Amino acid sequence: MNIGVIFAGGVGRRMNSKDLPKQFIVVYGKPIIVHTLQVFDTHEDIDAIVVACVGDWIPHLEGLIEQYNIKKVAKVVPGGSCGQESIYNGLVAAKSLSDDNSVVLIHDGVRPFITHQLITDNIESVEKNGSAITTSKVTETILVVDETNRIDQVPDRERSRVAKAPQSFWIDDILAAHEQARKEGKMDFIDSCTMMQHYGHPLYLVDGDRDNIKVTTPEDIFTMRATLEAREMLTLQDIYK
Repeated sequence: MNIGVIFAGGVGRRMNSKDLPKQFIVVYGKPIIVHTLQVFDTHEDIDAIVVACVGDWIPHLEGLIEQYNIKKVAKVVPGGSCGQESIYNGLVAAKSLSDDNSVVLIHDGVRPFITHQLITDNIESVEKNGSAITTSKVTETILVVDETNRIDQVPDRERSRVAKAPQSFWIDDILAAHEQARKEGKMDFIDSCTMMQHYGHPLYLVDGDRDNIKVTTPEDIFTMRATLEAREMLTLQDIYK
């Protein structure tokens, strides 16, 4: 079984969207999270979707799921006080859907440019290697600095990657790591790959598109809209060739 765990527990303070969580901002005719969910929903190898959502906004999300006829969302659960806790809540719900050691794809609700091919690549990597960390190649020089802002090192660009999502694992492995972190009181892991590396799991990268952005700031909204407009224009050009 392959399950998408989508976390949409943030309130979008950097988005300056007042009371509306960023995942519900409408871009190009649909809320951002709907763009994301529709990709998972239409992938033939995704069996179920779990969404961890801001508690007060669950009824709103459920209304969107019905409005846009998204069929594979099996559970919507409350998010937590941080991203790590939201993912944990989603993983617990995902585990309850299947008795086997399913593949789980952990993804940001506000990362709408995921593709069917990227989902397929993640599933295949987990089945082969036990993990899949979606990345994109670095196109500019990365600097590592010390506490005084002095440049400490300049990593080789050819061997550097930007970690993105989905980050995918066998559900029993990632859930066990979360349980260990909770037992140790470690609630500040930046993402799933950081947690899994901390607990000694080997990680394998999957190359993804640079377009696979996380919509976090108002500038990202403009980027998302421009990308969707450009894609529609290219599609129309192909149709009328």
